[in-house]
Amino acid sequence: MSKKLYPMIECAIMVALATVLSFIKIYRLPLEGEITLLSMLPICLFSIRWGIGWGFVGSGLYALIQAGIYLPTVMSWGLTPLALIGCLVFDYLLAYSVLGIAGMFRKFGTWGNIGGIALALILRFASHLVSGTLIFGEWMPDGWGNPFIYSLAYNGSFMLPELVLTAVAAFFLMKIPAVMKKPQ
Repeated sequence: MSKKLYPMIECAIMVALATVLSFIKIYRLPLEGEITLLSMLPICLFSIRWGIGWGFVGSGLYALIQAGIYLPTVMSWGLTPLALIGCLVFDYLLAYSVLGIAGMFRKFGTWGNIGGIALALILRFASHLVSGTLIFGEWMPDGWGNPFIYSLAYNGSFMLPELVLTAVAAFFLMKIPAVMKKPQ
C-alpha cells in the first residue's frame, strides 16, 4: 500500500470518529457550547501521529463537517449577515481547524504531545472567545456588564473540561504502543 494512502485513510477514519463523538454530549449550554465525549481526541492524535501538515488536513475537514452540521441551527438565530460570517469563521472554521496544531511538539514525547493538545484546545477556546466577545456579547445576560468577561466564563465553562478530558484520555492512550505507532 502506498505510504501516502495510510494517512489519507487514517484521516478519514479519525474525522468520522471525531464527528460521531461530537454527537455524544456530556453537558450542553445554550448557543451550542457543549462538553462532548472526547470529540477532539481523534483529530489531535492524528496530528501527533502524522504531523501538523496532515493534522491541518484532518482538522480542516472536521471544521467543515462541524460547520455543516451546525450551520442550519446558527442560521435560525437571526444573526446579521456579517455576524453569521463571523460566527462561521470563529466558531467553526477557525476553532476546529486549529486542532491540527496538536502535533507541533510531538518530537518531545508524551509531555510534548500533551502540550500540543493543550495548545490546540487553548487556540480553539481563543477563537470562541473572540466570537463571544464580538458577535454574541449582545446576548449576554443582564448583570455581566462586559462581553469579554461573559465570553470568557461561557466558553471556559465547556472548553476547560474539554481540555482536561482530552489531555487525560490522550495521556493514557499514548501509553499503548499501538496507538502511537505509524504503519510501515
